[in-house]
Amino acid sequence: MPDPRFFEDLGPVSLAELAALTGAELSAPGAGSVQVARVAILARASADSITYFSDRKLAAELAETRAAACFVTERDVGLVPQGCVALVTRQPAAAYAMSGQRLHRPRLHAGAAAVSRDARVEEGAIISPGVAIGQGAQIGRGSVVGPNTVIGPGVTIGRDCVIGANVSIHCALLGDRVKILAGAVIGEAGFGATAGPTGVIDIPQLGRVILQDGVTVGANTCIDRGAYEDTVLGENTKIDNLVQIAHNVRVGRNCVMAAFTGISGSVTIGDGSAFGGRAGVADHVIIGEGAQIGAGAGVFRDVAPKAVMGGYPAMPMRQWLREVAWLTKAAAVRRREEPDQ
Repeated sequence: MPDPRFFEDLGPVSLAELAALTGAELSAPGAGSVQVARVAILARASADSITYFSDRKLAAELAETRAAACFVTERDVGLVPQGCVALVTRQPAAAYAMSGQRLHRPRLHAGAAAVSRDARVEEGAIISPGVAIGQGAQIGRGSVVGPNTVIGPGVTIGRDCVIGANVSIHCALLGDRVKILAGAVIGEAGFGATAGPTGVIDIPQLGRVILQDGVTVGANTCIDRGAYEDTVLGENTKIDNLVQIAHNVRVGRNCVMAAFTGISGSVTIGDGSAFGGRAGVADHVIIGEGAQIGAGAGVFRDVAPKAVMGGYPAMPMRQWLREVAWLTKAAAVRRREEPDQ
């Protein structure tokens, strides 16, 4: 369920309305009057939710879903459990996205005042000139917010935090002693798109960002809110400047990431992991505890705990160094053997 501090509910709506909106066909006569209030993924769906199914790897989750309705292709209608209404469509993900846009929208800063009357700023917090604070936001004692920073509706910032100038924070919960340097963007929508009836459409990003105690986020770094789940950074993790962390990423405690690191969506990173500059990780990869990813490495597969990886694609560091040395020698031999041009 989208956090009501950050997202406004626009429902409930009938399945008949969603079928008309998305072009889907109801599989059960008379089911058009069924009401739904929110979208949710299969595993999170409740009795007032509508979900979608497009990957047969998730058939077990579909069989156990509690959703009131589900967008599916015609070939998968038979997999929908009893009690869940099937809405048949060629593009389940697109139908889900359109339904999400109909049922939810992010809360916007309301009113003419830069600092909302509904915001709660504890005594001892310092708010610099030009700061905008949305309704329902909370800022703890001893925290400092730099000039021209935007704190969105419902955002919670703990105590003794330091928020730099020109920072943007939305859909986020921050613990104590969090430090965010100038220009960072926390909690904007992650990159989620799918093919729709008339072209590519955005998939609503309905999760949050959670930064636990002692996290540091460098200048101009971007941390996207979750698409379905939350994006979470564990205690005392330190992020350099110009890092991108995508939606649904889970970063453990005491991790470090150097500049230009890019973490794709739904990656899980264990405690104590380290990333060199310009390292990149593909989506849904699991990085074990204490792993080290060398500068410029490209990780496409799961990494074992305490492994040291390098190269593109990433491989054990010693193997990569041996292969680089071999290629260097082979190239030198080739140059000696080739006649002068």
